[in-house]
Amino acid sequence: MRIWIKICANTSLADALVAAEAGADAVGFVFAPSPRRVTPVQVAAINPHLPPEIEKIGVFVDASLDEIAATINRCGLTGVQLHSAAGSGLPGKLHERFGPQLRVLRVVHFTAEAGEQLTGEIAQIDRDPHVHAILVDSRTPTAVGGTGIRFDWHAARAAVFSGDPARKPRIAAGGLAPANVAEAIAMLRPWGVDVASGVEAAPGKKDAAKVREFILNVRSSE
Repeated sequence: MRIWIKICANTSLADALVAAEAGADAVGFVFAPSPRRVTPVQVAAINPHLPPEIEKIGVFVDASLDEIAATINRCGLTGVQLHSAAGSGLPGKLHERFGPQLRVLRVVHFTAEAGEQLTGEIAQIDRDPHVHAILVDSRTPTAVGGTGIRFDWHAARAAVFSGDPARKPRIAAGGLAPANVAEAIAMLRPWGVDVASGVEAAPGKKDAAKVREFILNVRSSE
């Protein structure tokens, strides 16, 4: 199975081009409070210079429908990543405006202690026909993504990544890096992987060698 790869939290055309040229399926742009935050003006200047086949995913936290829609239109985004605070009806409203071809990812934050609450949240998302995949991430008290911290893969394998093959595809994120992505794939068998800080030279600045190594290690694990 070919694994979908997103290199997230790009802040420059140079970094996004490295990901595209290295074989990523998608690049991500963070439109939320973060050291890696970008503006629609910045991304609108980047995306026209990227290959048309690479997906351009906007990351949103607590953004309104109108804000997300305006950013999609201005930047030419092909998908959105919505964090768990997003209203359950938001994916459907986005598809009403942009059609089902807009890729919609919903984020859940895995902790072994979350138990039934997380199980219920995931089950609800799995039933939403407007969500393409669930991105499983870690979080800290001050950051909902880009933490560089991995969740408990052993616990998550049974709780989130195993089970009914008809469920939504799962994307593994949180603490991934070139050195451990093959291990994550072997344990979790995700549909996709997502990395931000694990391929950086500094917050908001990618390390081209790490990006290439990450993608090579994913492809070698397929």
